[in-house]
Amino acid sequence: MSFLDAADPEVGRIIKTERDRQGNTLEMIASENHASPAVLEAMGSVLTDKYAEGYPGRRYYCGNENMDAVEQLAIDRAKELFACEHANVQPHSGTNANIACYMAALDPGDKVMGMHLAHGGHLSHGLHINISGKLYEIVNYGVEDDSETLDMDHVRDIALAEKPKMIIAGASAYSRIIDFEAFGRIADEVGAVLLSDIAHIAGLVVAGMHPTPVPYGALVTTTTHKTLRGPRGGVVLCREDWAKKINSAVFPGIQGGPIMQNIAAKAVAFAECLKPAFKEYCKAVIFNAKALAAALSELGWRLVSGGTDNHLMLIDLRSRMPETTGKQAAIRLGSAGIIANWNTIPNDPRPPMKASGVRLGTPALTTRGMGQTQMRQIAKWIDQILVADDDSPAIAEVRQAVKDMCDEFPVPWAQMKDA
Repeated sequence: MSFLDAADPEVGRIIKTERDRQGNTLEMIASENHASPAVLEAMGSVLTDKYAEGYPGRRYYCGNENMDAVEQLAIDRAKELFACEHANVQPHSGTNANIACYMAALDPGDKVMGMHLAHGGHLSHGLHINISGKLYEIVNYGVEDDSETLDMDHVRDIALAEKPKMIIAGASAYSRIIDFEAFGRIADEVGAVLLSDIAHIAGLVVAGMHPTPVPYGALVTTTTHKTLRGPRGGVVLCREDWAKKINSAVFPGIQGGPIMQNIAAKAVAFAECLKPAFKEYCKAVIFNAKALAAALSELGWRLVSGGTDNHLMLIDLRSRMPETTGKQAAIRLGSAGIIANWNTIPNDPRPPMKASGVRLGTPALTTRGMGQTQMRQIAKWIDQILVADDDSPAIAEVRQAVKDMCDEFPVPWAQMKDA
């Protein structure tokens, strides 16, 4: 019996149930992945006991020599991984990383230009109910109606007309390459600070599978738990001349004590990403995404922008099932063990809580070792479930087939006793 089972069997039971859920379902939410046993071990370490307000060599408490060592290790590895001048590894999330950049570069009421949420942007890029939308004046750019991709000439026109103080390049549901170099030229032309949010594609960036934004702007943010396969958390990357402002914005600007066990886990994940095997993993993520997208298209499903260049894609359900909402579709897929999320599509007539799209991603499946053969089979299951009735026996049949595939490709922590 584990310590947790003895001390709190209710929580222990919930964790075991979640372990079983993850192990026996296909995780296709594009923003999720499976962390390695080493990352999980670091997150469950005694580092959680220590307060470490401040930065390496400049703490406000005694007894931080080991905290200094592990945070400096995370910083150095992040700088090597992203080829950047400075890294702050303390943000608790990607949204916090973005807020820190706003704090460092803007005053309340300044104008910020970001991608519209309904076109693939993120809520921390200016949604009116998020702190970013409450503190700053927001103007949006979006994808073109015909191509459903970004037209950088149009983005430039908006920037020239609006003269924002900051431009955000990045998305949470955009399946094509983002031209960070073009964003950098536009920001320079209008005198704006460029913030590149690569939370979704960071792994692809460091593996050379997507262009890096680092040379083209002052600020870059990312999460560490999506394509980077690390713990939940955020990072700010910047030029050295921004280091002091960013550090002050994170602490004491928006956060107190850092979560040191997560910073240690970030260091572990960065070390994993620096190994040659990680580049091969990211190649496979993209190959799998393209195989899945091609198979879904062959089955008659329309994908937003016609396909994908990265790890994710959006199904437009109206192409075959105009009466079905994205929420209904995602719940139906979940009942068969295929875990996805509903998502708005460009110019969606439905509200976000219903939506007309389903977002799919391949990072977690690729972590389990699945390949293009499995992607084509999964596309058939998705098609089978989406067109089935809610009480169709096909759901149970696919659910069993999904479990069989999961047994063949276990999650990386499957052998850990207390994962």
